[in-house]
Amino acid sequence: MYPAEMITPMKADLTGLGFEELLTPSDVDIALTKTSGTVFLVFNSVCGCAAGSARPAIRMAVKGSSKLPDKMVTAFAGVDREAVSKAREYTLPYPPSSPSMAFFKDGKLIHFIERHQIESNSAEIVAGHLQKLFEQYC
Repeated sequence: MYPAEMITPMKADLTGLGFEELLTPSDVDIALTKTSGTVFLVFNSVCGCAAGSARPAIRMAVKGSSKLPDKMVTAFAGVDREAVSKAREYTLPYPPSSPSMAFFKDGKLIHFIERHQIESNSAEIVAGHLQKLFEQYC
C-alpha cells in the first residue's frame, strides 16, 4: 500500500478531469455493466510512465476533444486492489498492466491500451490516439 499523501495528487490528476473513482468491486460492476454508451476506464499507477505519459496524455485528450466518453472512471493499481482486480476481469484477455486504459461501449470492451503502448510513446502521441478513439466511439 502506498501512503495517501503520495497517491492523493495522482488520483486528483484524473478526478479533477471528471473521472469517477472505482473503489470497490460493486463500483466496477455498476460502472461497466449499468452504463449505456461509452465508458473510459483508466488503471492509474505510481510508475514513471503513468506520470510522464499516461496522465498527461489523458489530460491533453480530455481538454482538447470535442467528444468525450459518456463516463470516465479510474481505479488505482496497488491501492484500490479489489476494484482493480474486478475491473481486470472485464479487460480479459489482456494481461494486467498499469497504467492501462480501456474503452467499453454498452458494457463490451471495444479497445484496450496496454502499458507497453503507453511507456514507449510520448504523452502527445498517446493523447492523439485517445482523441481519435473519442472521435470514433463517443
